Amino acid sequence: MSITAERKQDLIAEFSTQENDTGSPEVQVAILSERITNLTEHLKSHKKDFHSRRGLLVMVGQRRRLLDYLNNKNAQRYHGLIKRLGLRR
Repeated sequence: MSITAERKQDLIAEFSTQENDTGSPEVQVAILSERITNLTEHLKSHKKDFHSRRGLLVMVGQRRRLLDYLNNKNAQRYHGLIKRLGLRR
């Protein structure tokens, strides 16, 4: 369900705005999106796993808040990130 360390490093390298950047909203949203995708696949086969479903909802809310923050701070970066990740809205 969780992502591997090397996949996380790949995401950090792909979405970082500068070297050694792990805390920017782009990196955080990319990592959350990967975790959400993995957890969604898990829930397709384990329909009654309500504890994981709650964790999924928490992650989706956190990603939404980060995207709203980025949209308020810099709309151009927000639209670029949405397009790169293939998210709606």
